[in-house]
Amino acid sequence: MSNPAVPPRSLAEALRARDDDSLAALLRARPDLITPVPTDLTQLATRAGTRASVVRALERLDLFALRTAEALAVAADPAPYAELERLLTGDAGDPAVSAALPRSLGTLREQALVWGDDDRLRLVRTARELLAPSPQHPSPTGLGPTVQEATAGMSPGRIQEIVTAAGLDSTHDAVSAVSSLTALFTDRERMSALLAGLPEESRAVLSRLVWGPPYGQVTSEPAAHLRRLLDLGLLVPTAPGTVVLPREVALHLRGGRAHREVEPLPPAVEPAATHRPQVVDATAAGQAYTALATVEELLKDWDEGGPAVLRAGGLSVRDLKRTAVALDVSEPVAAFWVELAYAAGLLASDGEADERYAATPAHDEWLEQPPARRWARLAEAWLTATRTSGLVGGRDAKDRTLSALGPGLDRGAAPEVRHRVLTLLAGLPEGASPAAGSVLARLRWERPQRREEDLRSRLAEWTLQEAELLGVTGRGALSGHGRALLGATAPRTRDAVSRGPGDERHGQALPGTAAPKSPDAVPQEPGDKRHRRVPQGATAPKTPDAVSQGPGDKLPVHHRPAPVAEPLSPAEQATASATAARLLAPLLPEPLDHVLLQADLTAVAPGPLRRPLAEVLDVLADVESKGGATVYRFTPGSVRRALDAGQSASDLHAFLAAHSRTPVPQPLTYLIDDVARRHGHLRVGAASAYVRCDDDALLNEILADKRAAGLRLRRLAPTVLAAQADPASLLEGLRAMGFAPAAESAEGDVLITRAHAHRTPPRSAPEPVPDGPPVPDATLLAAAIRAVRAGDLASTTPRKQGDRPPLSTGELPRTGAAETLATMQAAVLTGEALWIGYVNAEGAASQRVIAPVRVEGGFVTAYDHTADEVRTYPLHRITGVAELAGD
Repeated sequence: MSNPAVPPRSLAEALRARDDDSLAALLRARPDLITPVPTDLTQLATRAGTRASVVRALERLDLFALRTAEALAVAADPAPYAELERLLTGDAGDPAVSAALPRSLGTLREQALVWGDDDRLRLVRTARELLAPSPQHPSPTGLGPTVQEATAGMSPGRIQEIVTAAGLDSTHDAVSAVSSLTALFTDRERMSALLAGLPEESRAVLSRLVWGPPYGQVTSEPAAHLRRLLDLGLLVPTAPGTVVLPREVALHLRGGRAHREVEPLPPAVEPAATHRPQVVDATAAGQAYTALATVEELLKDWDEGGPAVLRAGGLSVRDLKRTAVALDVSEPVAAFWVELAYAAGLLASDGEADERYAATPAHDEWLEQPPARRWARLAEAWLTATRTSGLVGGRDAKDRTLSALGPGLDRGAAPEVRHRVLTLLAGLPEGASPAAGSVLARLRWERPQRREEDLRSRLAEWTLQEAELLGVTGRGALSGHGRALLGATAPRTRDAVSRGPGDERHGQALPGTAAPKSPDAVPQEPGDKRHRRVPQGATAPKTPDAVSQGPGDKLPVHHRPAPVAEPLSPAEQATASATAARLLAPLLPEPLDHVLLQADLTAVAPGPLRRPLAEVLDVLADVESKGGATVYRFTPGSVRRALDAGQSASDLHAFLAAHSRTPVPQPLTYLIDDVARRHGHLRVGAASAYVRCDDDALLNEILADKRAAGLRLRRLAPTVLAAQADPASLLEGLRAMGFAPAAESAEGDVLITRAHAHRTPPRSAPEPVPDGPPVPDATLLAAAIRAVRAGDLASTTPRKQGDRPPLSTGELPRTGAAETLATMQAAVLTGEALWIGYVNAEGAASQRVIAPVRVEGGFVTAYDHTADEVRTYPLHRITGVAELAGD
């Protein structure tokens, strides 16, 4: 490690002076630097300065940190802290900016975009190239080049003319003349006097260029007020017909500020409305119940095989419309439910030759879980999925329509945006719903440099809508189980809505259910603490808004932006989902084991039904309306469907009597008996097809019916009719004529027909497509830092050169086999450490510092200082050896 008293001369030396915690913070903030693991700190610094890595790091800066980097890009290189502060605060100063500057500068240092002490701050070269002004890439500050840069191609005579016109002494060379002109433009008093002597038209021209862009157009014969500006060097020609306002002049006109607006503090997320927390939780629970019912209905509709898969993948527009009609929702909402079921692994394509979508075996397991656990699985899949249903119906880069369940819907930023939006909602008082515009403004402040800014805004809007559909929020406010889903159930705040005595936090019971218990009374698992989650590797702050700062940081608490919580790891998310399910469970209505039969051949289910009851009732009756109470209607067709499924009239009577809280109405009894009496009186089998019946009068009636003409029936015997239609068509035709035929087997037995549940082979849920390299966990970080430190030790340890020329950085030592063996044997006797080059079995070369213990059989056993353990190395893989200059 380098001497901390000596200022670093490069980014590599600055990284070398960091401790392990600081390096871990860098690799966590910029995970692309660890893929693959650098061999030493010099390679880490080189990788941190590459264009792709720097662009990605700049895209993840908040607005004020980006403004700080932009100010450093137009400052001197290196720049003292005071100059940077002046560029951000201006001549008048700004206490809020001054208070927030240590935090933003600390962020830039942590991410290795800035290095050096406060008196010599350096922006990494690639970042300066990206942010500094140039004719091809104007600076975000709106500033132009310096006087020295603008006059680089100007003749020495012309520079002397400008110096003389400005009232300065002429010099003997252009360099000193430019320095004199720069000193004039940076002197506030002399510059004010110079500008005061200009005509109003000239000052108006400067005011139009002062905030950028700094370039303007002039004719070959400029007007007098423009000529005056050119003569004084306040405008400098850069090309024929083009002039530029020098940076020093613009900074004087701006009052020393590099930006018009700095915005050191993030915009607050404003609440649009406030509701009682128990109302929010009850509303969210109702939405969660509706979400479960919708997904179940979708998968039940596709139970026997859903829509066909398009050749390019996905659902056709017609099938999506049909699904939307079946679910009674709009097409975008139908796309959301389809994509959610797919993300949760509940549906997939079956992989057959005639490929169709169908439920997966995981769907059956999901149905057996309690409702709260089923909701948690859907919510967790939504929170972490990269597939974005809001893109359905749009166009991809090749102008192809994006379809539901099709390719091209993955957006790596989606999980981050969803998590961040919900975190912002969690920062509001309980029961407060945000103004959508303030949420979007906050996200733009946190990621102003993102190339997908429009997509992030749309993702945020979709998140607010989808969270409401799913029941994560209620009336726009984050629910209690929604907070738990994020991994932190925050305690009540002083801003929470005051509640009167006895106003307990519980949901409103749905019709037909008992009022649930308060979710706060639900026993919690060990470690389920109600506080804000601290990112992994960070120290818990004393206050919720505290941000760890460096020495001397006097930033008040109310000036500190709220920390951005990182998304949970898979294990943490599973725990959070279990907690959310436990909080939601008391708010959901208990499944019922009864219905209310009515005289108009309907049954009312005053709440969700238990699964066996719901499954039988779905066969016996048709759903007429949905809502808090579901209305079923009994029809001859629905009763016949139950009889076809193997039920008898007595079974149906017993079932209804056992599950009805009201007496079985006489019309329903008559309906069942009438359909059962006629059911199976006609028998249809395969000849091509035939009809047989013991009542020849009934067969005569069928033959005489004109509607039977299409079936082409003829009598084979007094009790048998033959048809030239297949059995299925014959059954449908007779049922359309009002009869109740039953299918029979070749042995004459009645065939029992039940809905066949088509399932795909076992499928795994789609893997999210990450937005860049994943954030490394603590174990990987520790191993990577240890490897980087080891490689850096090997590459920087002084060694004896002897008669050989010095090796360049990173070059492996080269010695013959005999010399390598002799040096190793001598080191075993003396106990000295050696520097070796080693190539492993995969061909990767590395440098190591070892202390040989034993040499035998073509192997050397040594204590490896870089790995901090004893290892054995084949001698033939050692490229060379060198003695170290010291211990």
